[in-house]
Amino acid sequence: MTEASRQFDFEGRIARDEKIEPNDWMPSRYRRQLVRMISQHAHSEVVGMLPEGNWITRAPSLRRKISLLAKVQDEAGHGLYLYGAAETLGAEREDLINRLLGGDARYSSIFNYPSVTWGDVGVIGWLVDQAAMVNQTMLTKCSYGPYARAMIQICKEENFHKRQGMEIMAVLSAGTSAQRAMAQDALDRWWWPTLMMFGPPDEESPHSSELIGWKVKMKSNDELRQWFVDLAVPQAEALDLQIPDPELVRDSKTGHWISGPINWDEFRSILEGEGPCNRERIESRRESHFGGAWVREAARAYEEKCRKKKALERESL
Repeated sequence: MTEASRQFDFEGRIARDEKIEPNDWMPSRYRRQLVRMISQHAHSEVVGMLPEGNWITRAPSLRRKISLLAKVQDEAGHGLYLYGAAETLGAEREDLINRLLGGDARYSSIFNYPSVTWGDVGVIGWLVDQAAMVNQTMLTKCSYGPYARAMIQICKEENFHKRQGMEIMAVLSAGTSAQRAMAQDALDRWWWPTLMMFGPPDEESPHSSELIGWKVKMKSNDELRQWFVDLAVPQAEALDLQIPDPELVRDSKTGHWISGPINWDEFRSILEGEGPCNRERIESRRESHFGGAWVREAARAYEEKCRKKKALERESL
């Protein structure tokens, strides 16, 4: 087949909603965009362990500690799923991680904010993980098979995380005046950064139209953001918490909740490394990565030992 006929066949498969698999022909641009997107997603899962991991030793009860440990462990697993998906496209995991540690790779802007109270743990589960689910639910239908299948398992676990966060917020909002104030304060600080998670407005998004055309993304940034707002506002009302947006209004014709303006200058500043915790997050990842080097070396040595043992056994047959 010629390059043009391969391209025609590829576009036909996308139009028919067929999954593209690792050994299938794909345009080099499609491959590069997938590696960029999946690796950023993987980095976000791994860096996303840090704001909540900060609270494992300070959780208010043994039950909370156990559930938070399970959640952080899940996030590590999500990173592994996604690095594995990127490897099916020819990417090297070590290269991807080195780019993160070197500060050259991006991850979700939301994880560059501090978690200063237990209420933050609740609102991260309720809002941040719910926002992730809104995006990832669509990705279960994306055109690249390994990415779509990884999302199915991840979404199941993220649903648990969202419920965990909502339970924490429900307990706080029904508690003492200090607990209610903690819950509201956490919502006040995390609401706008959560809306920024979906990326810049559609007219400023450099990749969305191309990714939607390939059915890697199924909805635009603004569509996903609107879906999330419509879910979160009634939930906040049920929790008796106030969304920190004085311009928030419900459109009587569409039923959508319309948000006020987002501070995109803050978003761009965080992407450029100037957020409250950018440097802290990367430094923490570097410390963990290099501190765990001996584990990786031991695993490689054991793997080599097993390989040699099998080779000797084959020779003796």
